[in-house]
Amino acid sequence: MAELVLQLNEINKYFNNNHVIKNVNMTFEKGEFITFLGPSGCGKTTLLRMIAGFYEPDEGEILLKGKRIDKVPPYNRNTAMVFQEYALFPHMSVFDNVAYGLSVKKLPQDEVAKKVKVALEMMQLVGMEQRYPNQLSGGQQQRVAVARALVMDPDVLLLDEPLSNLDAKLRETVRVELRHIQQEIGLTTIYVTHDQSEALSMSDKIVVMKEGVIHQIGSPQEIYFEPNTTFVADFIGTTNLLKVEVLGEHKVKYGATEIVVEQTVDSGKEYSLSIRPECIKLTGNAVDQEGEACVKGKITEKMFLGEKVRYFLRDTQDKEWVVDIFDPGKTLFTGEVYIVFADNKAWLIEHNKLDD
Repeated sequence: MAELVLQLNEINKYFNNNHVIKNVNMTFEKGEFITFLGPSGCGKTTLLRMIAGFYEPDEGEILLKGKRIDKVPPYNRNTAMVFQEYALFPHMSVFDNVAYGLSVKKLPQDEVAKKVKVALEMMQLVGMEQRYPNQLSGGQQQRVAVARALVMDPDVLLLDEPLSNLDAKLRETVRVELRHIQQEIGLTTIYVTHDQSEALSMSDKIVVMKEGVIHQIGSPQEIYFEPNTTFVADFIGTTNLLKVEVLGEHKVKYGATEIVVEQTVDSGKEYSLSIRPECIKLTGNAVDQEGEACVKGKITEKMFLGEKVRYFLRDTQDKEWVVDIFDPGKTLFTGEVYIVFADNKAWLIEHNKLDD
């Protein structure tokens, strides 16, 4: 059984009359990489700062290894935070920046040197000990900030959009390094981002938030292919959301097209289907095959993107579709076509109060 490291119980936070975090409950196991994901202003950084101790929840409790810490100051919690701006001391060398927290704790110098050496090796910074922050690239500064956090041997590492200041290519390289190090040392890590590709590629679990409310917690595959709400479906990547009518226990209807779904449906409720663009194919002729759905559409726009062509279409109900065709070759579809997808590629979402 996995070791429970952190618990958030009924957490609420208000800024004046603004209710920014609403009844948040979740647990974090040892070694997990958890990402808080959502649009700007959804409360993900506020939640992270409450775990770090920079904000105090107005209601609820935070437990670290079974001990309540929501009223404990940041320096007395065994957590370490890496900020978006890195917050390195410009007048200190790399070594002194990494050693700062250990020096504040007044550890013996030989122990400080040993711990700093290990952290620098881990972050591939050996040979840069005497450089100053202004002599480092953005990626190197980011690694110094992470080394400074790791050297404290925290129970939980907190990362607040640490890659947002890096260019796209470097960001991809550094996130691979970060994930590798996190897995190597088995450190429970909470990561905040609004970048979906970062969340999907790095996380064991993703927490999707909107307006202070958790819409879903799940693995990247669950979040992407089995969204709980229309917001999650639409926010993560690109999807086609179709409002459907209920026909039977496992059957719904979109326009004239009947679709068999895995989930049980209730005639008294409203539903939408989420179909990812890459799960669709286009044909010149209507398809009448069991297990597949077929919708007539007309191509309005197309974008050649090398490995794929992204088509934009409108169906007979004036609904816009996005379809990705990979390895398209030189011949592209034009005009009227049929949109075809397997029934089991359509994920049914029940409308609930979170969709309002």
